[in-house]
Formats: sequence, C-alpha cells, structure tokens
Amino acid sequence: MALEQACLLPAGADGVRPLSIVPQHNNSGVAGKGFVSANAGNSIAASWEQTARGFPLRAKSAEQFSSVALLFCHRSRKTKQDLMFCVAPHGIGSTMNVTKGGLVLFSANSNPSCMELSRRISERLGIEMGKVQVYQEPNRETRVQIQESVRGKDVFIIQTVSKDVNTIIMELLIMVYACKTSCAKSIIGVVPYFPYSKQCKMRKRGSIVSKLLASMMCKAGLTHLITMDLHQKEIQGFFNVPVDNLRASPFLLQYIQEEIPDYRNAVIVAKSPASAKRAQSFAERLRLGIAVIHGEAQDAESDLVDGRHSPPTAKNVAAIHPSLEIPMLIPKEKPPITVVGDVGGRIAIIVDDIIDDVDSFLAAAETLKERGAYKIFVMATHGLLSSDAPRLIEESAIDEVVVTNTIPHEIQKLQCPKIKTVDISLILSEAIRRIHNGESMSYLFRNIGLDD
Repeated sequence: MALEQACLLPAGADGVRPLSIVPQHNNSGVAGKGFVSANAGNSIAASWEQTARGFPLRAKSAEQFSSVALLFCHRSRKTKQDLMFCVAPHGIGSTMNVTKGGLVLFSANSNPSCMELSRRISERLGIEMGKVQVYQEPNRETRVQIQESVRGKDVFIIQTVSKDVNTIIMELLIMVYACKTSCAKSIIGVVPYFPYSKQCKMRKRGSIVSKLLASMMCKAGLTHLITMDLHQKEIQGFFNVPVDNLRASPFLLQYIQEEIPDYRNAVIVAKSPASAKRAQSFAERLRLGIAVIHGEAQDAESDLVDGRHSPPTAKNVAAIHPSLEIPMLIPKEKPPITVVGDVGGRIAIIVDDIIDDVDSFLAAAETLKERGAYKIFVMATHGLLSSDAPRLIEESAIDEVVVTNTIPHEIQKLQCPKIKTVDISLILSEAIRRIHNGESMSYLFRNIGLDD
C-alpha cells in the first residue's frame, strides 16, 4: 500500500469521511514538530514535520504503515492550539473495532445433511464458510485438508452429530489439531449436541466417557467450547477450557406460545422424577401447572451378572465379627405407575433434553391418555430419533414432537410428519459473534437459573 493512499481523520471523529493525504502548500506559516505512536504496540520509525511545503511522512515500510493507526500531534505557533490527527489505512472507517486476526468458520462434518446448521449460522453472520475438505479414505480413515490460511485468526469449527458418532468425533479432533498446527489464534468448537453426554457417570465397572472425550478435545488444541443443553451441567467441569452451555428453552417456550393456540389449558409433564426440575422451569415461565409420572420402567441394573451379589465363603463369614457386618441395601421395587398432578381435559406437554429411544415417551403418552389428556406434545432439545423412532411416534398417541436442529433429522421428518423443528442458529451465531469481538456472554444467559 502506498503512503499516499492513507487517510487523515480527526482523533475521535467516528463516521467522518476519510480524506486523502497529498502534499499541498500551507499558507498559515505554521512550523512545528510532533510525535508518532502506534496503537497496536508496533514499533515504527516514523517522523513528521509540518512546513510550508506540505506533510512529508517517513516510515520503515508501507506494510508497517498500513497495519496500524498513527497518532499525530503538533502545536500551532499562530493559534497556540494543540492539533491531533489519526492516520489510518485507506478503507478503514467504522470497522476499526473488529477483532484483529479475523474470523474463519469451518464445518467439520463430511455428511452433506449435517451442514445445514453451518450454512444458517454463516448466513446470519454474513460471512462465507471456510474452505476445507473432510472425507473418508477407502480404509475409513478420516482426512482433513484446510485450504486457506488460519494463522492468527479465530477459528470456529461447527460439528453436528450424525448416525456415525465416532467418525464425527475423529473429524472434529483432526480438524482442531490441524488448526492448532497451522498457528490459529484460537480454536472454538461449536458442538450443539455433545456426544457421549449420557455416559457422564460411573456405572458399575464402566467408565466416564464424557471425561475422556473432553480430555481428547482439549489435548487436540481446543481453546473454547460452545454447546447447548448438556445432559448434565457438571460435564463442564471435565474441560480445562471455557465452556458456554447455551439454552434452547427460550425457543421452545416461544413455540408453545405461538404454535399451541390453547396452551393456557396445558400442563407441563415430567416423564420421570429426574426431569422434574426442567418441567418446573417450563411451568413457572409459562404460569402453568406441573405433573410428574412416577413408577415408569427404568434401566435394569442386576448385580447378579457381575459378581457383586456373590456371597462370601463360609469360613470368611465366621471370621467377621457380628458388629462389623456390612448392612445390605434394600433392593428397589418399582411402584405402580402413578401421575402426580391433574391432566384430565388438558394439553399435556412432556419436556426433556434428549429424545432418542422413544419407548419411555410412548409409555408416558399412553398413561396420560388414560388419565384424560386430550392432546400430547413432546418437547426436547436434541432429537436423535434413532432406529424405528419415527415409525413408533407416527403410530403412537403423541400428537406432535418438537425438537431443535442441533441434530439433523430431515429423513426422520419425511417418515413422520408429527416431527417439527425449531431453529436455534440465531443464538449460536450470536455467541460466535460475541466471542470473536470479545463481548460479554451474560446477555445470552438472562433469567437462566441453576435448574434451567
């Protein structure tokens, strides 16, 4: 860039049209000297002096001059006033507050059906998707080729879950590591549905897979994570990088108010005591009642298959002092299914975070129908809808299933017209914009409590 293409702006004058600097005759007879400072901390050997012949500028190189904004001050001998001017590269006006380094948006999924959310986010941000190739080798190895520079930039990698969960995890890890080795300034993962989130607790001789996945993502080079409605909020503690757990409940509440005409006659239902807090949060915001289904079939956990129920040998029993015997926990017995709350003659809205295996939802819908509910809606953030879920929903007593587009389910919608989608790309794009510009994220968590 030539120095003559620079522009002269009065300091602090936002929105003023830049004026080109050209040597011109000064009739005021002003002579003086000033100083130059770089607002970005760059060292530039530049000096200036104001004479009757014009405004000569000297710098080491044009590249250094075009990378910073320069501050010029001088004192007029005639008017005895201090004048201050800011010299900025040509074309920079109101966008000077944009984060240095730029923003790059990648979609880490090789499945075309999973790129719809990335496209919506890029349109809302007004930027194009980054150029990257993600594909599978004939031997099922994942290969990632980034086709543009990410050096010194904020890289946002959007990854949505398809049926092949393990493949999308490898795609994300490889792309994060590729950006890390390409000297990206920061690498932010946008993973609306965090895979393996149900495996966040120790079960018998299993493992906490969510912790393993979090460690792998951090080790690959992830510096920040944006996700939505984690199955357990404690999963955030598995990461040693910042995690923003966004909420989809405002969009689902808006859908209830706008798409269910008689929602004032509805009751929010928790299909198990474990989801009672979420149901209570919805009910309090909509000023509605709440009902809880208790006694539904739960996951069978028999201790007979892994040796925990095996009694000690006879000689060891005699060796144990009677006062030191370990008390045995009384086994659980499933009570008969009951509904705590009145649902007769009302619309029942079942809320949960994930809908995958729909057997429990179908059983809850049958119970609510028997108790007098005349319409049944199911609301969930993440609609995995695996296996024969669309067919079972279509044949069930459920009137409508509402999920967000954190997971693509276009095929399931073709199989079952009862499935409806709520777009949440707005809050994801706003989170990306705020993180890139260094703005506070608290605006996205207004009126969010610990139980939400």
